[in-house]
Amino acid sequence: MAPNQPPLRLRRDLRAARRALSPRQQRQHAAAVARHLGRNPRLRRVRRIALYLPADGEVDPGPLRERLARPVRRWYLPVLRQHPRGRLWFVRQRRGERLRRNRFGIPEPLRRSGAILPGHALDLVLVPLVGFDGRCNRLGMGGGFYDRSLAFRRWRRHWQRPLLIGLAHECQRVAQIAARPWDVPVDAVVTELGLQWCARPADPDG
Repeated sequence: MAPNQPPLRLRRDLRAARRALSPRQQRQHAAAVARHLGRNPRLRRVRRIALYLPADGEVDPGPLRERLARPVRRWYLPVLRQHPRGRLWFVRQRRGERLRRNRFGIPEPLRRSGAILPGHALDLVLVPLVGFDGRCNRLGMGGGFYDRSLAFRRWRRHWQRPLLIGLAHECQRVAQIAARPWDVPVDAVVTELGLQWCARPADPDG
C-alpha cells in the first residue's frame, strides 16, 4: 500500500483487503498468529489479558485464547465508558456469558459488577488495527478509543504495562504511517508471517 494516501482512503483500501481474504485464509492466519504469540516466552507470565471480538475482517484472537488458556489467566473485553465518553473500560469476559451490543453494534459483556479494570491494570492488550508500518505505528478505525484509553503509556517511559500487541494480516502492512502526537504505538505486531517487536518489550509484571 502506498504511504501517501489520505487516511480515509487508506483505511478504506486496507479494510477492503482484509475483507477480501477467504474464510479459509482467515482461519489460517488466526492459527498462525496464535502459534507465533503462544510460543513466545515473554507472554508466559501475563495474567490479565484484553482481547476483542473480530469484525470486518480483523484477525480472530480466539485461537490465541485457546493456546494461552490457563486457570490463572483472566480475559477482558473493551466496553465504552459513559464518563468520560470516548474511552474504554475493560470488563472480564467468561465463556458462555451473555453479551449486548453497544451503540456501534459491537458486543460487550452484559455483567460488569466487580469485573471492570482500567487499561493500566492489565498485563497485555491485544489491539485490533486497520494498518501498521515497520515502526509499529498503528492506523485504527479513526475513533481514537484505544489512543485515549491508553494515553498514559506515552508518559511512562520506565513502566510500560500493559504490553500492547497489534494483531493483523500481512496485507495490512504499509510503508509508513504518519504518527500524530496523540497516537499510542503498539510494542509489537504479529501477522501470519511472524512476530515483530518494534521496541524493547516491557516486563508484564511491571
